[in-house]
Amino acid sequence: MEQDSLYLDISVDCVIFGFDDNALKVLLIEQEKISEQDPQKALPGDLVLIEEHFETAAKRVLNELTGLDGLYLKQFFAFSDPNRVKQSKDQNWLQKYRKNPEQRIVTVGYYSIIRMEDYHLIPSSFASKAEWIDVSEIPELAFDHNEILEMALEHLRNDTINNNISFELLPKKFTLAQLQNLHEIILDKELDKRNFRKYVKKMDEIIPLNEKQKGVYHKPAQLFSFDRNAGNN
Repeated sequence: MEQDSLYLDISVDCVIFGFDDNALKVLLIEQEKISEQDPQKALPGDLVLIEEHFETAAKRVLNELTGLDGLYLKQFFAFSDPNRVKQSKDQNWLQKYRKNPEQRIVTVGYYSIIRMEDYHLIPSSFASKAEWIDVSEIPELAFDHNEILEMALEHLRNDTINNNISFELLPKKFTLAQLQNLHEIILDKELDKRNFRKYVKKMDEIIPLNEKQKGVYHKPAQLFSFDRNAGNN
């Protein structure tokens, strides 16, 4: 057995979901073209440096490849299939960018969700392009990134229902219609308006305000705010 086969590399991959009031998208990079073969799209990711914590590495890699900085990243799973980078389509790229292209790689997945309008993408390093792609239009990605993306989406939906992560995407004052629209987009299903509002009224964290919308052509709706600490009082 060769000595190199006794070891493995550790990487991080970042699944960044973007919301623009109308759709849920995911941030993908386009790997630099290395042959006549079309470049592959991939999640932003790279190897962890020897002195780095995983989260530090995830933030560094994300910034280096896309220009995004200051995001809260949540670790959600480790992907350890011994063959996850062994496909020929991936080996061609690894031959150029890795010292040991056939080395086994375990990757740690992180995800976040942001408002797309708040961030500007600046691709660099081995990313020739960084772009937002609708989650319903994801092509075949490099390595096992489709599997990583699907698992991140499951965690996002679970955190939307159980951990109120979606409120990070709303304005400080919002309507129940805006809140329902956000949930429907993330969960990818239509919600009954009456049942959704019953669900919302049970949440201590949602505070009704003595204010209504302004500057709208329809009947102005009541505004609400979200206080994560209200349920703990």
